[in-house]
Amino acid sequence: MKVTGVLPPLFIPLCRRLWPGKLAGLSMTLLRATALEAAILAGHLLLYPTGLIQERRSAVLPATDGAARLPVRKGPPVVLLHGFIDNRSVFVLLRRTLAQHGRQRVESLNYSPLTCDIRIAAELLGRHIEEICERTGSARVDIVGHSLGGLIARYYVQCLGGDLRVRTLVTLGTPHSGTRVAPLADAHPIVRQMRPGSAVIEELARPATGCRTRFVSFWSDLDSLMVPLESACLEHADLDAQNVRVTGIGHLALPVHPAVAAGIREALDASHPEERTADGLTVA
Repeated sequence: MKVTGVLPPLFIPLCRRLWPGKLAGLSMTLLRATALEAAILAGHLLLYPTGLIQERRSAVLPATDGAARLPVRKGPPVVLLHGFIDNRSVFVLLRRTLAQHGRQRVESLNYSPLTCDIRIAAELLGRHIEEICERTGSARVDIVGHSLGGLIARYYVQCLGGDLRVRTLVTLGTPHSGTRVAPLADAHPIVRQMRPGSAVIEELARPATGCRTRFVSFWSDLDSLMVPLESACLEHADLDAQNVRVTGIGHLALPVHPAVAAGIREALDASHPEERTADGLTVA
């Protein structure tokens, strides 16, 4: 799967002359990813006000357009959880494609941008999930978490007994082992909790024998917010975890890109361990 048309055609030969061989290919991929990140950021800033308030709750997500939909798939509700200083508007495209492919029970949750503790956010997530299960009659849910949202969901699953409620947790660019990016951001307590060696990261590294949740972690080789890049991989001896490498896009594109959305759908639809998402996605 490829992303094309990000840079003007006349610019490509110029870059190849300036950067020979493999360096040219790497530079072009990085330029395309950077341009895509900028475009996504601009679009997200426009949509951001639409996601400031919590969405209306319903047992089934109603159709909002005339697009053709596949038959409704059996499966638990899907809960979408955004990242740091963000809101549910980041999932506009993902929830649309999930609905079009038969996932009719999809809900996006907001947590406060003033949240200063992953533990408290995880407790709040647990209360939301209990309400969703009671309202929909489902015993379990699936969660898709972007960045910090994935870490909050993982804490809920591992440390607060959430594995009883969460069947599959898909994370997108989540700093599972902590990220060292932007040291100056340590002024914010929740950023400190996302650092390697923090109390939260150490709690998540503890034994988790018997955890019932299946984890699928999408990580990008061009994610500028993951330092090192592999911090977005989930490595834990007690967890049923699979890491999916995404090639050619950055952090903001993970919840937006159609190739990643296809991988997410596959991960959610795989009800048995042998039904695995592809080992990698090349999207640029």
